[in-house]
Amino acid sequence: MAIQITPVHSENTPAHGLEVAWRDSQFVMVVTDKGLVACGVVDKDVMDRAGAAIAIARGTPDKPLVTVDDLLSATIVDVTAKAAQYGVAAGMTGGEALAKLSG
Repeated sequence: MAIQITPVHSENTPAHGLEVAWRDSQFVMVVTDKGLVACGVVDKDVMDRAGAAIAIARGTPDKPLVTVDDLLSATIVDVTAKAAQYGVAAGMTGGEALAKLSG
C-alpha cells in the first residue's frame, strides 16, 4: 500500500495531490480550498447533495489515472453543480479545472 501527498502548483491557493495505491487498484485527487479534481472514485451524486465542488475524470484500463500528472492531463467528464458555479465544465482538462477551483 502506498500513499503520497504532494504540493501541486495552482493559480492562487495551495493545492495538494493525493495518490493512493493498493494491491489491486488506486485513486488520485487534487484538493484545493474550493473543492477537488478527482478520478472516478468520487461519487458525483453524493458530492452534489453535499454541495461540494468536484470535477471528475475517469481513467481506462489502458490509461489509468495513477498520478497527479495523469489526472491533470485527463479530460473532465462530470462536474457537480457547485463546481459548475466556479466555471468548471466537462471537456476541460484536469489542469484547467484546477485553475478554476484555485482561482
